[in-house]
Amino acid sequence: MDSTLFIALLGFAFVSSITPGPNNLMMLASGLNYGIRRSIPHMLGIGIGFMFMLSLVGLGLAELFERFPILDIILKVSATLYMFWLAWRIANAGAPKAAEAGARPMSFLEACAFQWVNPKAWAMALTAMTVYAPTKSLLEISIVTIAFGLVNIPCVGAWAMLGQEMRRFLQIPRTLQIFNWSMAILLIASLYPLLK
Repeated sequence: MDSTLFIALLGFAFVSSITPGPNNLMMLASGLNYGIRRSIPHMLGIGIGFMFMLSLVGLGLAELFERFPILDIILKVSATLYMFWLAWRIANAGAPKAAEAGARPMSFLEACAFQWVNPKAWAMALTAMTVYAPTKSLLEISIVTIAFGLVNIPCVGAWAMLGQEMRRFLQIPRTLQIFNWSMAILLIASLYPLLK
């Protein structure tokens, strides 16, 4: 891969990783409700889970969806149900102090598994491998995967930090409830590309 294409790949990885989507909305809510430190496993699960998914897409997983269209339907139904459950969980999150006492953020493994039902993650993986690894050589797949690993984790971490910084502005329970419900609605709205 030449340097111009690699710079374009980093740009695509940054833009697709930093823009709002299910992972970033959940990281914003997690940073607010649990703080950055407790959100680190969730953050790492997103980054590492996406790298694993991206590698498998590059190695031929996408072709299974072309051969067996039922898999696409199963993915859409699973993604929709899981996103509604996550939205409910975010909408009903308690105040940060209450969250510290009993509730917990998404775990590393839960965040890894979430990548498989995240419509934005699928779009990112398919686009990245189609555009930046056209021959699907192991070297190309590795470069794309590592580039996303280097860019993605800091991007989702920025959303968690933003959430943590918002804590001081959302101390009033009613304001926090409005924020959490807004995040839940936005998470459901992020399903639009999947359902159209």
